[in-house]
Amino acid sequence: MKQTFLHRPNLRITANFSNENPPVFRYRLVAIKESASDKPKTVCAIMQNPSYANEEIADKSVQVLERVVFEKGFKEFKNIERLTVVNQFAFIQTKNFEGTTEQIGIKNNLAISNAIEEADIVLIAWGKDNGFIERQNYIIKIINSKKGKKLLKTSRHPSRVIYKDFIQEYST
Repeated sequence: MKQTFLHRPNLRITANFSNENPPVFRYRLVAIKESASDKPKTVCAIMQNPSYANEEIADKSVQVLERVVFEKGFKEFKNIERLTVVNQFAFIQTKNFEGTTEQIGIKNNLAISNAIEEADIVLIAWGKDNGFIERQNYIIKIINSKKGKKLLKTSRHPSRVIYKDFIQEYST
């Protein structure tokens, strides 16, 4: 039985999916504080690939990121009001993920680029054991093309969170 994770309280959630029914790709998921300003300070988190999180329910990784950014009091996220989650691959899958070119998703590079552009902080959250080096390098090039972004990483994939030392500096 799949465990259900809920989004954290006092957040408005939006998501952008592909048009199939059910959708095959999730390009973007946004959690914004209900009390957010007109120009909210934003974190863009880049993970590996989405599972089942949508507007109504979270998955473990999204819920962990919501806790880290909005609730845990990490100094790096002071005054953050919006979290945008994008992924290396937009293909929705929970087990046996392969990371093929087709799983990137036709709109995914633009979704990643736009999310980084809108962000004050970019959080690499695809985990240290993620083996998609070519894809990672491509995304790092996108990040480097956007000047003035604070760059952080997680010490492990968010689904395997241990909050102590979870957020770290990232250097390219």
